[in-house]
Amino acid sequence: MSLMKRGMGLLLFAVLLMPQAAWAQLQPHRAEYIVRLGTAANAPRVGRLLQDITLDCKGWHIRRDFQSEIALTPSLKVSLAAQLDGEESRDGEGFLYRTALNANGDKQDTSGKVLWANGEFRADIESSKGPAHIVLPALTLMPVATVDFLVQRLRANIATFAAFMFSAEAMGDTFRIDVKELDKRALKPPPPVVKPVVVPDAQFWPVSMTFTRLGQDTAAPLFTMRAKLYNSGVLDRLTVDAGIVSMMADMQDFEMHERPTCRDR
Repeated sequence: MSLMKRGMGLLLFAVLLMPQAAWAQLQPHRAEYIVRLGTAANAPRVGRLLQDITLDCKGWHIRRDFQSEIALTPSLKVSLAAQLDGEESRDGEGFLYRTALNANGDKQDTSGKVLWANGEFRADIESSKGPAHIVLPALTLMPVATVDFLVQRLRANIATFAAFMFSAEAMGDTFRIDVKELDKRALKPPPPVVKPVVVPDAQFWPVSMTFTRLGQDTAAPLFTMRAKLYNSGVLDRLTVDAGIVSMMADMQDFEMHERPTCRDR
């Protein structure tokens, strides 16, 4: 059961990775995803993810709600609910967030503040485990800057590269992401029950992203994700492989929000 919880958490984290991008790339939007267990065309639906991202002249506002339930046997179920509220500054030098996780009734709330000062990022985190104060490794990017970095490299026709990202849901860990552009035929079509959603963005890249936690005893990747990454920073056709479990997330509803008009932009 713990492995299944871990797998669902990885999918949540993988989607969480990609909600924000710098001003020049991401389009504010609301997207809802169907989450399925396994990669078969008839894989059972086990959850949903709602992501709503808005933008004002101060920065990004991110709201996410993830719900899932897996029946391992008629009498044994694994349920997971997770919410995130975050505020990302436009310059990528500040990130405030609050998370709530409920895994089979085991609840954990976390809040954090990450700020750039004196040439480094410092994270102050409060959780049920107590306070944590972390200095992030060099070259770490906030989630906002990470997606911007990915899109810029892909637009420059750089097919393989690495990035380093701060993860709020991993209690302040930094992850190395090894990115590789794939052939457009590498992504499988959505299951027949999933109605395709039109994203108003013609340019996209099929990508593979391998995630490794920095500082762990082994360099073995934590999981790999394949996805359709649009030039606007929107993701679709996610497939997460965590070894013991694989999951898919397909967009089922999409709405674009308006961008603000600001004096300095």
